[in-house]
Amino acid sequence: MKNTLKVQRAIHNLTQEELAKKIGVSRQTINAMELSKYVPSTVLALKLARVFDQKVEDIFTLEEDD
Repeated sequence: MKNTLKVQRAIHNLTQEELAKKIGVSRQTINAMELSKYVPSTVLALKLARVFDQKVEDIFTLEEDD
């Protein structure tokens, strides 16, 4: 799964730490998601979508091998 978290975070001028606080996770979790090393839960994906005012599928996209 790929994502646009880093781009969305830049558009909203948020640091990883600020985004982490908004959704109740650690900065390391945000970093792991941006590097596609961690796949978020449905609840976490929905929280991110709410912060960025986007649909979940606008942030996360399945790849051929998913």
